[in-house]
Amino acid sequence: MYSPSDFPPFAVTVDLVVLTVRSDALCALLVRRGEAPYRGRWALPGGFVREFESVDDAAARELVEETGVAGLHLEQLATYGEPRRDPRMRVVSVAYLALAPDLPVPVAGTDAAAASWVPVEDVGALAFDHARILADGVERARAKLEYTALGTEFCGPEFTVAELRRVYEIVWGVSLDPRNFHRKVTGVEGLLEATGESTARDGGRPAALYRRGGASVLYPPLVRG
Repeated sequence: MYSPSDFPPFAVTVDLVVLTVRSDALCALLVRRGEAPYRGRWALPGGFVREFESVDDAAARELVEETGVAGLHLEQLATYGEPRRDPRMRVVSVAYLALAPDLPVPVAGTDAAAASWVPVEDVGALAFDHARILADGVERARAKLEYTALGTEFCGPEFTVAELRRVYEIVWGVSLDPRNFHRKVTGVEGLLEATGESTARDGGRPAALYRRGGASVLYPPLVRG
């Protein structure tokens, strides 16, 4: 029979990959660590789970305490538990992901010396194994745009296919063929609803205006390839 003394002590933390589109770039919410280890290094928001706290509650609390950002839908991304991922002790982290539009300017708090939106392409070395967690979160976010209507949430109430295509290009980090993308998105049932109106705000010929349809899951999916 095993007893608790047979197992070494360890802690549970939460780390948060929060992404949005700002200034025509996919950006991650980062905090600059104000304490050791990795003092002064950029990191994902997060922290230790308290004794009588669920990991979901800890994720929401840490996000508010370190960045001032509240009210996000957070989904579990993955669990990270390599033995030496934290130099202080054995730490297992549950990572969360959020991808949402119109997120506010963060305000650093608790042990964060600063908080900022940083373009994913400009993120340098991060504390702990946060570069790996961020990469996993970005890939999950990109996949969500393939099979859900999340991309339309980054557009206005009425938008053109070109405006929607730009969202996909920013999140996916690729250039898309305009005609092929138009054919795909207008062929997905329930993704777009034509308004019957048009606009010339994209420049050139007037383009049809659409609004979000009722579909939440896309079939067929919008495969990046």
